[in-house]
Amino acid sequence: MSLLATPKSAGPGRPKDMEKRAAILDAAKQLFVRQGFEGTSMDAIASKAGVSKLTVYSHYRDKETLFSEAVHSKCETLMPEELFEADLKGPLRKQLLAIARAFFNLITSEDAIAIHRTIVANAASSPKLADLFWQAGPLRVQQGLETFLRAEVGAGKLDIADLHRAASQFFCLLKGELHARKEFGCGEPPTAREIDEHLNATVDLFLRAYAPR
Repeated sequence: MSLLATPKSAGPGRPKDMEKRAAILDAAKQLFVRQGFEGTSMDAIASKAGVSKLTVYSHYRDKETLFSEAVHSKCETLMPEELFEADLKGPLRKQLLAIARAFFNLITSEDAIAIHRTIVANAASSPKLADLFWQAGPLRVQQGLETFLRAEVGAGKLDIADLHRAASQFFCLLKGELHARKEFGCGEPPTAREIDEHLNATVDLFLRAYAPR
């Protein structure tokens, strides 16, 4: 299934350009996951998207830009900006749990695991690629959580002196053993019950640690 919906109607002018852009991005996401960054060429992306290579370059100036956009799109699909908009009248735990579940679904998706393995495998030879991945994915998500936490601190629902550190702690706790097992490909996949227990325990631990003094 495509990670990015294609517009329903091509139409004249701009809508058709956007349809081509969506097709290029969708093709890139599929190929980067299957073949890695080095194994994916702009020619292959153009062929899979059904456009010319010139069209690919007219939308994305180079492969690095396309890779960065593919990572950003994946994150935006599973963790949209609206997820981090704090509802100060609603229950904090419920909102944090929604963020936790979305994040866990993101990092344990087959696409994310494949891309992460590619980044690790090429970290020494392609540090720029690792930085592009960090900027487009993990950093954006962490900044989103920081924004959410800042609003909750301002409302007196949390007591956090270092928002950056707290956001990092939250996501690291969420990865835990279950993500490591998934990434290493060892053991049986976690059950829905195991995931629920892990997410709930992590959220409760975080809330106890940063409860108002």
